[in-house]
Amino acid sequence: MSRAVALSVGPELGLQRYLDEIRKFPMLQKDEEYMLARRWREHEDPVAAERLVTSHLRLVAKMAHGYRGYGLPLAEVISEGNIGLMQAVKKFDPEKGFRLATYAMWWIRAAIQEYVLRSWSLVKMGTTAAQKKLFFNLRRMKGQMQALEEGDLKPDQVATIAHKLAVTADEVVSMNRRLGGPDASLNVRVGEDGGAEWQDWLAQEEETQETRLGEREEFTNRMALLQDAMSGLNDRERHIIQERRLREDPVTLEDLAAEYGVSRERIRQIEVRAFEKLQKAMREAAEARGLLPAA
Repeated sequence: MSRAVALSVGPELGLQRYLDEIRKFPMLQKDEEYMLARRWREHEDPVAAERLVTSHLRLVAKMAHGYRGYGLPLAEVISEGNIGLMQAVKKFDPEKGFRLATYAMWWIRAAIQEYVLRSWSLVKMGTTAAQKKLFFNLRRMKGQMQALEEGDLKPDQVATIAHKLAVTADEVVSMNRRLGGPDASLNVRVGEDGGAEWQDWLAQEEETQETRLGEREEFTNRMALLQDAMSGLNDRERHIIQERRLREDPVTLEDLAAEYGVSRERIRQIEVRAFEKLQKAMREAAEARGLLPAA
């Protein structure tokens, strides 16, 4: 699938004009989306692929807005998200029983986060999921605590964040200081005679191509496992998981309770049970494919 499919009205046109243009693409009904996905998957029909992509460009733009706090051009964030969307369309299997938007959100978020991590000069992230989760959630959690002022966090705030994100207190403190610190030029002169630049003292820490390929393969495997596992849920379980676990802005238990005419606690029970079924199915499938050691 050509990159031009998603960027035929790309953000380089001017952000506001681009946002106006993508609103003109109609949303797809479920049956229409299914048939287009079948045409692409079975015949690689470029017209079908383009319709699948353009009908979801607004989803990319909405998700990209959630990353405005990192000081990066929104147009570039959207472009990276569009690349993730195209990857999702290429791999989407309509026979699994859920919508493209649900599947694509994972790919869009991954593409945007990879771009943010690659572009941010202040932070050299580790490779663990917990460290990346800390990077992308620290601002939001500080806002919830009304702790957005500059300076170190209070010990109880550090402890709360560390517990919720499964990282150490030292990692929270370090990340908070790096996110709050000023950016510095790599060309600043250092040393008594000013004969060297700061960048001369920095070690080369870029990930190898093998590491990047390995992480991409791992992500692809996880998406395939999730897609297969979701097909094992019933319609209500699948819908509740999509609304509660797979959306950028999760629907509240109260709203789902009203939609289904049951109690808030009943929705919570269904969510927990469905999530446990997903975990079990994904683990069993991973073991069967040799992605995990057998228990």
